[in-house]
Amino acid sequence: MTTSEEQSQDRGQVRTRVHVFRDDALGDLDAVGLAAAIRRGEVSPAEAARDAAARVRDADALLDAVQVRLDEPAHHGGGGAFAGVPTFVKDNTDYAGLPTGHGSAAFVPRPARRHAPFTRQLLSTGVTVLGKTRLPEFGFSPSTEFEEGPPVRNPWNTAHSAGGSSGGSAALVAAGAVPVAHANDGGGSIRIPAAACGLVGLKPTRGRVVPNAQGRQLPIDVVVDGVVSRTVRDSAAFLAAAELHHRNPKLPALGLVERPGERRLRIGLLVDSPNGVRTDEATRAAVTDTARRLERLGHTVTPVELNIDPRFTEDFLNYWGLLSFLIGATGRTMGAEFDRHRMDGLSRGLRATYAANWRRTPGVLRRLKRTREAYAAAFRGLDLILSPVLAHTTPPLGHLSPSVPYATLIERILAYVAFTPVNNVVGTPSISLPAASTTADGLPVGVMFSGRPGAERTLLELAFELEAEQGFPGITDA
Repeated sequence: MTTSEEQSQDRGQVRTRVHVFRDDALGDLDAVGLAAAIRRGEVSPAEAARDAAARVRDADALLDAVQVRLDEPAHHGGGGAFAGVPTFVKDNTDYAGLPTGHGSAAFVPRPARRHAPFTRQLLSTGVTVLGKTRLPEFGFSPSTEFEEGPPVRNPWNTAHSAGGSSGGSAALVAAGAVPVAHANDGGGSIRIPAAACGLVGLKPTRGRVVPNAQGRQLPIDVVVDGVVSRTVRDSAAFLAAAELHHRNPKLPALGLVERPGERRLRIGLLVDSPNGVRTDEATRAAVTDTARRLERLGHTVTPVELNIDPRFTEDFLNYWGLLSFLIGATGRTMGAEFDRHRMDGLSRGLRATYAANWRRTPGVLRRLKRTREAYAAAFRGLDLILSPVLAHTTPPLGHLSPSVPYATLIERILAYVAFTPVNNVVGTPSISLPAASTTADGLPVGVMFSGRPGAERTLLELAFELEAEQGFPGITDA
């Protein structure tokens, strides 16, 4: 394990950068590279799993990213683009024989009887599962923190948040413990931790992968599964492999995207959030620098407005509250001892928000569904929209803790998560990419590209082009 420490001049605290890259079976390979080495016989799946497990033990000692480890790595054999590649499943998704805790202290989870549909799709790519990663309670928070127990720490700076809700997965991948890990996104939960941890995080179009087991029961299915990765080709290879397991005939076939596209794109630039939140200077600089790079590559970048309903933020918050209310009402299906009073402060506050406003539900759902009209209007004459992922860079741990009084906490969340939820409501694809440089204090910044339904190929081709042109900052860089 390698760590580096530097003194913070503003608060006098020691900041630690953590990574576990070393000269073993994994080296510095991404998932595609490791799978190729396994196919060539240079590395065995058992060696890859053994060395990944050792890396995970070292990283987790400082990052607290793992919820549960399998006693023996689960090799799923056969072929698949990621055959033999070690990975983790997020702990809100059933893996047969392991408990699904959803990050909550409100119940004692039972071992799952069977794999969730997405787990089966993930396993079809040939991965070796090492265990499950931590998430904030029920995935509600954009930071993986808890009222009880340690938070998940950002490997770029352990004093800061790794994002949420897929924070455990993102921390392990960024630190080099595994090349790729499962994530899902109901309001930004793939893209937020990808931005915080300097990763690639693609939220697919609704229906691109098998329906999420929880999301399919909702009046508006905002949840979709995917992965976080260190390279564009890993995210592209995952989607291509997943499509072999499940192909949605309502969407254009994707196949394997392997290189930049030749077509020059028309890209809209959205720097400040449509809900009125102004982006901080570091994030603004990252997005405008990316726009200039796109223009140098021959793309056309023009300002764009996303004229969504002014009540969108309030409506999405009420919808999030509905989810918490439903969990509180049906929690005994997760565990016989479920006690909604033991849900954390954020969950309780969301539930209370909904309880005070439940009569507005029909209007909330109607307005949220109409968001697709404003989204489509913004794309007239455009191929993609470039924006920040988040309104400001990843905060110090504690800023978004569920122990913070709800009124203050929700104000902070809305001032942070100001861009990602629109794609969840509309069901459109969106990708977080690391900006070309980190902040002055060494933190990654994410930039986001969003497209029309089914536009994953265009997103990936542009991501390949930016990755080749500018590279992504690495956690091992000096």
